[in-house]
Amino acid sequence: MSGAPPRRAPTPSVDIQIQSALWHGERAAEQTVRNAIAAAAAALSTAEGEVAILLTDDEAIRALNRQWRGIDKPTNVLSFPAASPGIARFLGDIVIAYETLKRECGEEGREFHHHLAHLTLHGFLHLVGYDHEADADAVEMEGLESEIMARLNMPDPYPRRDLEPGKA
Repeated sequence: MSGAPPRRAPTPSVDIQIQSALWHGERAAEQTVRNAIAAAAAALSTAEGEVAILLTDDEAIRALNRQWRGIDKPTNVLSFPAASPGIARFLGDIVIAYETLKRECGEEGREFHHHLAHLTLHGFLHLVGYDHEADADAVEMEGLESEIMARLNMPDPYPRRDLEPGKA
């Protein structure tokens, strides 16, 4: 056996931009995001492409939510799939708001980095074509999210799924 390190499966390139100073207190945030993208890509055999991640605040995500969805309030995550992938196969952008994520952790008893990983992979699934508009699609997407979170050794984000199918 050679001393060479094991080969890692290729994963999409991840460009992370931190737009809000609130994120600076979360030292492991960038690595959590990278790990979540890698796990989601491995689960879907999506090795090529590039994803841009914007870690921002409620004010910025509220403006984006208002502009692109017509909803004038902050949300936890927004995904913007690429309109037409180019040669480098840009998959799209994921935007995550610090305050909403942090508030949801308190309200739902979630660990910050677990919830960040979940929101990241949720956004990634939207970039590659998954959605949760119809109940059957929601069940499929939630099942995949639970599977990927297990690969990350993190708790199921939908522990009450058996009682409330299709509810996020």
